Amino acid sequence: MKEYDAIIIGSGVGGLATGICLARAGQKVLILEQHYVPGGWSHSFTLNGQRFSPGVHYVGLLEEGASTNELYRGLGIANDLVFFRMNKKAYEHCLIGDKTFNLPAGIDNLKETLSSHFPSEEKNINEYLSLVEKVSTELQLIPKLQGWWQKITVPFRTKHFGKFALFPLKKVVGWHVKDPMLKAVLNIQCGDHGLPPNRACFPVHCSVMSHYFDGGYYPMGGGGGIVKAMTNGIKRHGGEIRVQQNVHKIIIEDKKAVGIELENGEKLWAKNIISNADPSITYLNLIDKEHLSKSLLKKLDKTKYSVTSLILFLTLDIDVTQFKIDSGNIWMMKDENDDANFEDLMNNDIAEGDSFPAVFISCTTLKDPASFNGRYHNFEIVTYVNYEHLDDFNGLEDYHNEAYKVFKEKVTNKLMNNVEKIIPNAKQHIIQAELGTPKTNEFYINSTKGNVYGTEKTLNQVGPFSYKNKTEIANLFLCGACTLSHGVSGATYSGIAAAALILECKSDDLLLKDVDQKVRIYDAEDASTWPEWVHTKRSDKIRKFIPKN
Repeated sequence: MKEYDAIIIGSGVGGLATGICLARAGQKVLILEQHYVPGGWSHSFTLNGQRFSPGVHYVGLLEEGASTNELYRGLGIANDLVFFRMNKKAYEHCLIGDKTFNLPAGIDNLKETLSSHFPSEEKNINEYLSLVEKVSTELQLIPKLQGWWQKITVPFRTKHFGKFALFPLKKVVGWHVKDPMLKAVLNIQCGDHGLPPNRACFPVHCSVMSHYFDGGYYPMGGGGGIVKAMTNGIKRHGGEIRVQQNVHKIIIEDKKAVGIELENGEKLWAKNIISNADPSITYLNLIDKEHLSKSLLKKLDKTKYSVTSLILFLTLDIDVTQFKIDSGNIWMMKDENDDANFEDLMNNDIAEGDSFPAVFISCTTLKDPASFNGRYHNFEIVTYVNYEHLDDFNGLEDYHNEAYKVFKEKVTNKLMNNVEKIIPNAKQHIIQAELGTPKTNEFYINSTKGNVYGTEKTLNQVGPFSYKNKTEIANLFLCGACTLSHGVSGATYSGIAAAALILECKSDDLLLKDVDQKVRIYDAEDASTWPEWVHTKRSDKIRKFIPKN
């Protein structure tokens, strides 16, 4: 009987990080992925030769010595990664009503820029952003505190976190700033955790904001560039990855996870099983309820998942830079009433109306200039919707009917109306426009109700209330966005934490130090920073491109 040391269900970056750590420790590792490509939300795919990444739109803390840089160095994959630094003066463009506010890299630059727009709020801006920085630092400090003295002095070491941790973002922002438009700008990155300010957990928002204080970076190759580096790392250490493998069941014997059964009936055995699927998929779909405690079933019943999304994968035959589109992300809101706009998205009919009250727009061919063919620009346009509003298609074995086609056409047109607010007549330059819906998310990502960020990041579902890496079933572990944290970096750290439990060490022990590894970073906006091979890659792409008639 063939037995593995570890079988990992799902190949999101959490599962891949677990795989790297265990394989590097000499374990026999198998990763199973139900999609035809690995990566989960971090995967990339092509449509008619144009590449898109549904889940990775930027990464932060990548400069030398910063945590994400150290993460990739420690995993031994940094040499396989290339990132482009997004527009330093505006890695985020906030388009709110008819006004534009740019978020620059560097917290001092951000304070200065916002103060120039809101001079009467300068003192409040400085105090609030300093608070965000302190809370984020203290949040990262908590798990590292060791020993009696450090733990007993937690209230003093984390006083800002303790003071504001139990309040929603809206309250804390309201205590510090008064201008409604400034509040909307400071709250704009709520889109990175999918909650309105009145429900968003303040420490989570601090973590997101501070992650990007020094700017945003985009991987060459899109999210798939990160996935490729991680899968190569696993294979280098003898790990195995299989795609198009649907796991039917986790086999439990004597209250221990001992293996898995595939849909085709094949059984595979392992000393440890790690699930990168969300808790509801793991516990309710893959394990018989008789093996679960009443308290766990109760928790699962109360668990709420994050919003789901619509994503338009768009290719335009037009020079979009003439409309001041650059490598910076675009957050577009119809006005400064962010809570009301979110409620609009959640409560109104998805296909009705002329445009969406809030969308996120990313031009990947400007973020990753090596991917540009000299003519076509690719975009991902994202907005959030309520899964329940797809009831016409939920529960159907095959939802690809005429009604679904009409629905997609209406929604695509509605999203294009948003696009035309910044790129006039964009509809006349469409090469392709393919809409991904919550049903698409369910099919390819296998997430509960097509959720984007795992569990909803409200106060009662984060930190000590989140799902733990170690489960109540012996030899069964969880990783991914429902455990330690969401986002590319957060999910990756969750995978390391799961591996550390299995290997009976600390997460830091699994991140190699003093290794000959370096993440290469170039400016997306400055071709003079690109090495010759990037210019060659881009030139080859342009030369090979044959435009359609």
